[in-house]
Amino acid sequence: MARNPIQFQDGLSLTKFIARFGREEQCAAALTHWRWPDGFVCPNCGSRDHAVVGKRRLYECHSCRRQTSLKAGTIFAHSLVPLTKWFQAMWLLTQSKGSIATLELARKLDLKWDSAWLMRQKLAQVMLEREAATKLDGRIEMDDAVLGGEKSELDGGKRGRGGPNKIPFVIAVETVEGRPQRVKMPVVSGFTGAEIERIAKATLAPTARVVSDGLACFRSVTAAGCAHEPVIVEKTFHGCSEKVPEFRWANIVLGNVKTAITGTFHSIRRPYVPRCLAEFAYRFNRRSRLPDMLDRLAAVAVRTGPRPYAVITFADTYG
Repeated sequence: MARNPIQFQDGLSLTKFIARFGREEQCAAALTHWRWPDGFVCPNCGSRDHAVVGKRRLYECHSCRRQTSLKAGTIFAHSLVPLTKWFQAMWLLTQSKGSIATLELARKLDLKWDSAWLMRQKLAQVMLEREAATKLDGRIEMDDAVLGGEKSELDGGKRGRGGPNKIPFVIAVETVEGRPQRVKMPVVSGFTGAEIERIAKATLAPTARVVSDGLACFRSVTAAGCAHEPVIVEKTFHGCSEKVPEFRWANIVLGNVKTAITGTFHSIRRPYVPRCLAEFAYRFNRRSRLPDMLDRLAAVAVRTGPRPYAVITFADTYG
């Protein structure tokens, strides 16, 4: 049996990573290239005439005299953590299929848990925003899903999809010639027509063709211009969508995500679930270019504005 070329591709090995990003100067040079590929441009006036001054190696514009640091205006702004540890975090997050727990990340980076958690949330926010900038097209397998276990009736919980501890989300997998290409897993407030319409407009191209089960809310994808092909699971497969070939990849990807979450994290607080799912989607959608994934994440991170603690902890990340 032939090996899956994506599964058995060479990633960015630890040896290659250390050779490229083992020193602070190497990380700074890489970020400089990604931020200003054609040379420094003053963020204030747009001038290129500058000098690098002081121990902090600040870029001083000769036109407006504004001084700019390499990290200012990026996701790395105001961080006292060395760039080498930021790059190590990006390497661990991009090269591991099942992700890595924050406590394990803190141990590997020799950081306090709080620092590792904030770094991880900022990088996950970069992934979330990057994924939100693209839309799925072509044939789309779409299904409803939830995260969260059951609570006993003594705790006030209830069984089923509508339990108060359940976090609903939609899984959408773009397929080409029977193979999965890209995935999105947006969190929703509930499985209603209005929510599915919102998600369809945000994540699907108008030319997409959505295959879903008979859940009535999925008909709302037509409001976003998408074609809809319902498969009545109840009549054909006794209500078990896992046996339906039309939803094969949606169920495989969903199973892999839930297995990884269960095996890696003890729990995920509700506000941070969108970032967690976006992290898995980000890796999945770039799995065919594993050696380049760190470079791509860092290049986007350096072009992403600061996301301070208040934004990370209180921002509405749903959808």
